[in-house]
Amino acid sequence: MLPNDFLDQVEAVARAGAEPLLRHWRRLEPGQVTEKARNDLVSDADRAAEAAILAEVARRFPDHQVLSEEAGWSRQSGTSPVWIVDPLDGTTNYVQGFPHFAVSIGVAVDGRVEAGVVLDPLKGDVFRAARGRGAWWNGAQCQVSRQGSLDGALLATGFPFRALELLDPYLAIFRDAFRRCKGIRRPGSAALDFAYTACGIFDGFFEFDLQPWDVAAGALLVEEAGGVVTDMDGGTDVLANGHVLCGPEGVHRDLLEIVQRHRSWWAEAAR
Repeated sequence: MLPNDFLDQVEAVARAGAEPLLRHWRRLEPGQVTEKARNDLVSDADRAAEAAILAEVARRFPDHQVLSEEAGWSRQSGTSPVWIVDPLDGTTNYVQGFPHFAVSIGVAVDGRVEAGVVLDPLKGDVFRAARGRGAWWNGAQCQVSRQGSLDGALLATGFPFRALELLDPYLAIFRDAFRRCKGIRRPGSAALDFAYTACGIFDGFFEFDLQPWDVAAGALLVEEAGGVVTDMDGGTDVLANGHVLCGPEGVHRDLLEIVQRHRSWWAEAAR
């Protein structure tokens, strides 16, 4: 059972990770940025933020497990809560000096995310959610938009930069969605795309090939704000699947219909 003040503690851990991000902001030297894989960057700022988060979790909850983007598993026991951590979601934005990135932390109990925080250090925005208790943006309760269909919707998306074999089916889905919605944005931080969908700025969000740390906190935000979150087949195990679409019920329905129209193409490419 998580303590009553647990969300406050998750936010405090996220803020500990944000401090080194702010210290390094627009101060990184070329040698402080490396490429893990093609188009997939990591920086000294990612590592410093992750180290601060791991230290803070260990201090507050020494028996909890942590799964984080750069360090992988820490203190894996199989029974205690799991902190699913992205110390810097939007690394390419950060490295380029584009002011749109976040710390994202979800905490799972028995395989289900129960608490989540997405923190935007530059804008001072904090998005919080607790399962069964709702979602909040800077203390105000979040609700997904009232958009009833894809027609006239504003969507967010992310490009499959780590899985270029999905690019053609992704572009086909993008084309069909674009013909119906009023606009599609690609800001470059999945955690903030989820958060903005939860509070109604975006009417929906879809992306292939996300990792658990990209999804954990944000998916809970959308669910607790009244939205629908599934994989591209309509299943609910988005942490394991990594292919995600979400939004209010009508937008999600229309997006899922488009995705399924191209299912044979993207499913084959994903093998």
